[in-house]
Amino acid sequence: MITYLQIKGNRRKFLALTGLTHKEFKQLLPAFKRAYERLYPTAKTLAGRPRQRQKGGGRIGVLHDWEHKLLFPLVYVKAYPVQVLQGAAFDLSDTPLPLKGRGFC
Repeated sequence: MITYLQIKGNRRKFLALTGLTHKEFKQLLPAFKRAYERLYPTAKTLAGRPRQRQKGGGRIGVLHDWEHKLLFPLVYVKAYPVQVLQGAAFDLSDTPLPLKGRGFC
């Protein structure tokens, strides 16, 4: 699994995977965090409605901290791997959603 902690000390690997230096990454991080929080507010659902459960209810994500949340799309944009490879690199499930009830079965 690719983690921020593993690659942050390796300048060449960090640049190869993200296209950024560690300094550039750290400069981008606050803007990414603000944009992410604006796009995905904790008090509302993706549809913009108030949440029925408290923050933290439901599935637990694999990308916990902000560095990992930013690292994931940067690696994707730099390398453009297929979904299965990107999921394997970040230890994410590639299990498809159930089709039952979606008009397929």
